[in-house]
Amino acid sequence: MPRDMMFAEAIAVAITEEMQRDPSVVFYGQNMAMTERDPFVRKFGRDRVRITPISETAELGIAVGAAMSGLRPIVELYMAEFMLVAFDEVINEAPRLRYMSGGQVKVPCVFKAGFGFAAGWAGQHSNCTYHAMMGIPGLKIAVPSTSADAMGLMRAAIRDDNPVVYLHHYMLTIDKSPVPDGEHIVPFGVADIKRAGSDVTIVATAWMVKKSLAAAETLAKEGISAEVIDPRTLAPLDVKTIVDSVKKTGRLVLVDQAPRHASASIVIAGEIAEQGFKYLKVPVKMVTALDTSVPYSEALESYVLPSEQKIVDAVKAVLMMQAAAV
Repeated sequence: MPRDMMFAEAIAVAITEEMQRDPSVVFYGQNMAMTERDPFVRKFGRDRVRITPISETAELGIAVGAAMSGLRPIVELYMAEFMLVAFDEVINEAPRLRYMSGGQVKVPCVFKAGFGFAAGWAGQHSNCTYHAMMGIPGLKIAVPSTSADAMGLMRAAIRDDNPVVYLHHYMLTIDKSPVPDGEHIVPFGVADIKRAGSDVTIVATAWMVKKSLAAAETLAKEGISAEVIDPRTLAPLDVKTIVDSVKKTGRLVLVDQAPRHASASIVIAGEIAEQGFKYLKVPVKMVTALDTSVPYSEALESYVLPSEQKIVDAVKAVLMMQAAAV
């Protein structure tokens, strides 16, 4: 039977079970394995679990080399912003080597990092950097929103023969939700309809899925049926599920914590413009962060980022837009 599990716990369980299953999986990063009491050190020893110097370039470079030599490294980066100083490894090295070797070299590594810490962590720790990695050939991006998806996508990421950027939202860390029993794996490139609906499609990622579901609940009390879709992976991106939903509802609201022009939503909007335009009754509406750095002030932070109320207002706006057109 499914059991409730915290988001962060689900990730840790997935890593633990994959390390038990496959001895080639190694786990290392800054501020981990600092004492012999570390649960991963106690279970797997320091040959497979290690602390690293504060050098993201070294951490990710080691991962690429280790993956090429037959290991399956998981690098704990803690925050996605820390990857920025090592973007050569993330974008130019790890994803290209399999192609450039004609498939002779595999690079199975997981770059694990938190993101979007919207709790007074301000401009350099609250960002959503996935837009910079979408569309890089050979690089996969997982962005779970529930404990079940966090576990299933981590398992899939570790087993994949390509580099995966695994992004977990810090605002979901202690959220509890059901996790299936057994070896739960979520395939990449398969979106999940978190809530079925008929009046409007809402597509959101990570923390914004939680806010969109809350908004859908509020809208339901007013007789508005919203379908909420979580892509779960941004690369590969399951455009078909979104198009099929838009075909049913005729309306699309895209919710993204990133600023409008540096968001996943702008990419999805482009795909819908090409593949689903004929199904739209009204233009696509986007609910994103404002084009500014995230402020330290709680009041200003709330003003800049999407909220449940902003999503509700956007859905009502697209419904009113159609009414006005009629």
